[in-house]
Amino acid sequence: MRISEIHVYQKQLPIIGGPYTMSRITLHSIDSTIVKLVSDTGLVGWGEVAPLGPVYQPQHALGARAAIYEMAPALIGQSALAPLLLRRQMDALLTGHNYAKAAIDIALMDMIGKHHGLRVCDLLGGAETERLPAYYATGIGEPDEIARMSVDKVDEGYRRIQIKAGGRDVAIDIAVVHKVWESVGNRAQLVVDTNRGMTASQAMRLSLACRDIPFSFEQPCNTIDEIAAIRGQIPHPIIIDESTESLDDLLRIISMGICDGFGLKMTRLGGLNAMATVRDICAARSIPHTCEDNWGGDIVAAAVLHIGATVEPRLLEAVWTSGIYIEENYDPVNGIKVDGGHFQLPTGPGLGIVPQESQFGDALASFN
Repeated sequence: MRISEIHVYQKQLPIIGGPYTMSRITLHSIDSTIVKLVSDTGLVGWGEVAPLGPVYQPQHALGARAAIYEMAPALIGQSALAPLLLRRQMDALLTGHNYAKAAIDIALMDMIGKHHGLRVCDLLGGAETERLPAYYATGIGEPDEIARMSVDKVDEGYRRIQIKAGGRDVAIDIAVVHKVWESVGNRAQLVVDTNRGMTASQAMRLSLACRDIPFSFEQPCNTIDEIAAIRGQIPHPIIIDESTESLDDLLRIISMGICDGFGLKMTRLGGLNAMATVRDICAARSIPHTCEDNWGGDIVAAAVLHIGATVEPRLLEAVWTSGIYIEENYDPVNGIKVDGGHFQLPTGPGLGIVPQESQFGDALASFN
């Protein structure tokens, strides 16, 4: 079985009740790139990547599509049953751009699963659970607003609340953390995430002002070196997110001993197979982590759930997808939803998602 066609689509995903605000960006909608692979036997595989605009990280939507266009002609005729060889072929065609390669990797795994009649999680080693814990990310807001939101989400069943911080007066973020702790207490695990939005001194100020509040501090500063500089001066566990753009980054961070966990974005690392490698490295070192992605629709959400289901439960902090923040499902029957603070793993072969192609409109580009 070989790849005979590649089609690339673009879809805007409006944010419910937007905008969604983080320390460095304000999002009104997400530009998602969708890839459809077709085999010479007629099987179809779907992939997706949706970077958070052009300034969150080096990845951006136009770059994803340009990278896919660069690789696609040479991928026609390649085996549709050899994901490792296809990844090596993509690396030979284009340096970097893991996020663009991820969309093709996801689509290939969807196709392979359908070929064998297996779910993607079974191709990746097997599901530890069919029901995965979700976490909720609040966005930037005022103390009373974020505390009220956190209580509501804990009441819904979420057991991990991520409080966004940074990009403003640190005193407001300190007040938010105290107010959420007063309102939620030990009913949920708290994470404070600045998305690279604080200087080292600001991060230390927040951590020390909240010394007695148990939370994990996610990506407090922009770079690995800045985080290393404050590692021994703050009392809270540190989670690294945006600084893990490759396997090399992950290995460097582990060797430096500067974090206690990871927030792992699947497409940033290169797709499902790259994420499985990272999963096994984390297991070897007993490092807890999340399984998530930037944003995107049902395709990338289903992929996140499939890899998340293969993680040892003791190391899986939670799973996050953007489904609760966007307005529609690609698959109206099997679309990914949160119920009681948990996701249900899709049951069909491949990703278990059957997108309605009419939602995507005409392809931006096709290769055959």
